[in-house]
Amino acid sequence: MRVVSLVPSLTETVAVTAPGVLVAATDWCTHPADLDVVRVGGTKNPDVPTITALRPDLVLANEEENRAPDIAALRAAGLDVLVTEIRTLDQAFRELERLLAACGAPSRPRWLDEAEAAWGALTPAGTYTAVVPIWRRPWMVLGSDTFAGDLLVRLGVRNLYAEHPERYPRLPLDELRAAAPDLVVLPDEPYRFTPDDGPEAFPGTAAALVDGRLLTWYGPSLAEAPRALARALRAAHR
Repeated sequence: MRVVSLVPSLTETVAVTAPGVLVAATDWCTHPADLDVVRVGGTKNPDVPTITALRPDLVLANEEENRAPDIAALRAAGLDVLVTEIRTLDQAFRELERLLAACGAPSRPRWLDEAEAAWGALTPAGTYTAVVPIWRRPWMVLGSDTFAGDLLVRLGVRNLYAEHPERYPRLPLDELRAAAPDLVVLPDEPYRFTPDDGPEAFPGTAAALVDGRLLTWYGPSLAEAPRALARALRAAHR
């Protein structure tokens, strides 16, 4: 198999489970750190001619990460594109099994069993109402029907914008503050929130700085995510 991945978490999934299968990935595919493959642009602007010239057996994409016109262009070039849809943890487990089978993985990987066990044994870190920014200038937050939102529910976090009609609404900071959350959850991707960039916008509100990869990626990181995210949430309230 020759596989090109246009999704960072799927790149890690295949690289860890079926070494040698990947021939190319995007510039944003940072895990594993020693991944040595051809780079084919970004998730939103992949280099279609370069991908086509590599003659992959399969291209991996995601309906949220990648643009429909790029997927259509790859298919028009005669390539087989597997498009995943992942909005919940259960859906992630199903899609990861489907993807790995399509990539020729010889067996179900141990990390997938460990991830399912870890989430199944999870004790919520508490019960919080939260605002979850993912960008600033302008401020954007998690809204409805998101993978990260589903993980947070399992961790005991009720997203105050989970019923918003948009998945990633842009909202003024004054409105976010007025929602009076118990907690503001600040991941380090896609916007890199830090102790000095983010918490100061929500004075008097506990801030949980979390690893964005653990909150938004679906792959081997799911095995460590529940414990690490729960620790970060508890630490915010100490």
